[in-house]
Amino acid sequence: MKKSTLFDIISPVMAGPSSSHTAGAVRLGLLARNIYKSVPKKVVFKLYNSYAHTGKGHGTDKGLLAGILGLSVSDRRIKDIFNDEISKNIEYKFEYFDNFRRHPNAVDIELYGDYNMKISGDSVGAGEILITKINDFNVALSGNYNTLIIVYKDKPGMISSVTSQLQDANINIASLNCDRSAKGQDASMIICIDGNLKDEIVQSIEKTDDIYFVTYVKKLEN
Repeated sequence: MKKSTLFDIISPVMAGPSSSHTAGAVRLGLLARNIYKSVPKKVVFKLYNSYAHTGKGHGTDKGLLAGILGLSVSDRRIKDIFNDEISKNIEYKFEYFDNFRRHPNAVDIELYGDYNMKISGDSVGAGEILITKINDFNVALSGNYNTLIIVYKDKPGMISSVTSQLQDANINIASLNCDRSAKGQDASMIICIDGNLKDEIVQSIEKTDDIYFVTYVKKLEN
């Protein structure tokens, strides 16, 4: 039997040298893919600060692409992802920036396909991540909970319309985060829940008037 080391205890099982630069990058890419709901045709990764300066040596670029392609942090294909067949059907590009206003390990992931989406996030250490923006909406999404993401028209009753459906299904809300572009304009609702949502509940919410976009993202595996 293999003995556990301190490194095994505090870090995720992963293919790569760094939990924040490699495992965190995979998880950021994977969560972005799950939010987008499909494999995009093109992705632009904009890396900032430490991610930009040391990311190549730590496999950050490989991790981000692997996550977008649906690989887990322990998948051995990550180390040679640029030459793997799985990466041949997607167009990707990496850009590098300095911005003191951003986290040291920050990335913007721009996804293009059936529709366009920009997802911003940080790798905060030990493989943990935080999605901070989806398009122009501020969010706080760690991937540690099953999460319902909704874009809708800002008007009275929208929040209660959604939460009442969750209540009727006996779903407990762990956290609720809302943002809007302006009064009466587009708004977002990020609902982290305990338990799992059935497809019919998600489909019912999708049918609600003035809801434009719904995606249900299951929590990431460690």
